[in-house]
Formats: sequence, C-alpha cells, structure tokens
Amino acid sequence: MPVTSAGVLLYRRTPGLEVYVAHMGGPYWAGRTEHAWSMPKGLIEPGEQPRAAAFREFAEEIGAPVPVAPPDAIDLGTVRASSSKVLHVFVAEAADWEPDFRPGTFELEWPPRSGRTAVFPEVDEARWVPVDEARTLLVKGQVAALDRLERHLA
Repeated sequence: MPVTSAGVLLYRRTPGLEVYVAHMGGPYWAGRTEHAWSMPKGLIEPGEQPRAAAFREFAEEIGAPVPVAPPDAIDLGTVRASSSKVLHVFVAEAADWEPDFRPGTFELEWPPRSGRTAVFPEVDEARWVPVDEARTLLVKGQVAALDRLERHLA
C-alpha cells in the first residue's frame, strides 16, 4: 500500500502564473536544484483528514500558516509522487502573501552509520517561481499537480 502525503500548492497571477515551492532541506538535497523542490507537504497521520494534514505540514515546513482558511483551498485530488507514494494536493490563491519563512527541523544520523545525529531544516529555501520554472524545480512526481492547477484555472 502506498504512503500518502498531503500538501498545499499556493499560486498567484502576477500577471503570469506563479507557484510557491520549497527546496528540501538536509544533506541529500544540498547542492541540488533541478527536481529538488517540492510543494510544502508531509505524511498524513493515522485518522487525520488530508486537508488538515496539508495545512499542518505547510505550517511546519514553512513556519507560517497557509494564508487562506482550509475550506477555501481547492482539492485537486491525488497524484502519484513515486511508485510508493501518493500525494493529495490542495491549491489556494495567495496573491499578496509573503511569509516570514521559519522552517521546521528534523534530526538525521549524519554522516550515515556514524552514530552521530545532526539537525537539518525541513526546507532550506522557499519562494515564488513561474509555473514553467517550477516544472524543472519540482520533483518529477509533483509536476502533474501543475497540470491540474492549470486545467483548474483555465
């Protein structure tokens, strides 16, 4: 059974379509640009609704709440993020929003098999980018969410 996550993809029209994406933190993603970004997202906890998980994870990763009320986010359904992961996508327009970016952190044994633990930011950068640039930045499994967003807005 696939692992299920949920995320919020914010967008704005300035006049072109832009989306808010985050560069994944930690040593694995350090120094990578292409396909090393994500919409803010995370695992759905047992018994948690996907929308609640998406809003919780956004706040944890970005350090700021989603700038719209949960019912105002549009449910675009799920995309297959990888062979073992499914991502439930919610979108919301946030035209004038600029967050006070304060990402959450996680602990990881680093270097591997060293017995030492290091703390890393969940996200080390987040910003607005044109949707065409996002196609290159986002991990490949999330690009389908951009297609759904564009269809929704058409």
